[in-house]
Amino acid sequence: MKIQGKMFMWLSVFLLIMAVVYGVWSKEPAGTTALFLAFGLAIMVGFYLGFTAKRVDVGAQDNKEADVADDAGEVGFFSPHSWQPLFLAIGGAFSFLAVAVGWWLMYFSLPLILISIWGWVFEYYRGENRTQ
Repeated sequence: MKIQGKMFMWLSVFLLIMAVVYGVWSKEPAGTTALFLAFGLAIMVGFYLGFTAKRVDVGAQDNKEADVADDAGEVGFFSPHSWQPLFLAIGGAFSFLAVAVGWWLMYFSLPLILISIWGWVFEYYRGENRTQ
């Protein structure tokens, strides 16, 4: 995780330099603001990764002598049969469409989003998939 933090810090330095050069050269406020915001986001991610790297064990990506197999293992649990992400995506698409078409569409998308999140969170607490 340490190398990712350094990469984002170098990216933030590059974005800061480019924001200053672009702002002086073009005198265009929208692009300059976007570059400064990208700088802020990159430095936040870099600081977080560097801060977290000091508190966790050294990963295989930080060891120059590590093999690919050293980083193998379980990444996490991913539900192989869940329909909730599909309905959440449909609700999100309707909510973004509401910005372009009309805010009335938000009345249909918001319940779909909330029910999908509820179903996704409590998916393994009820029914045939119950694990407890």
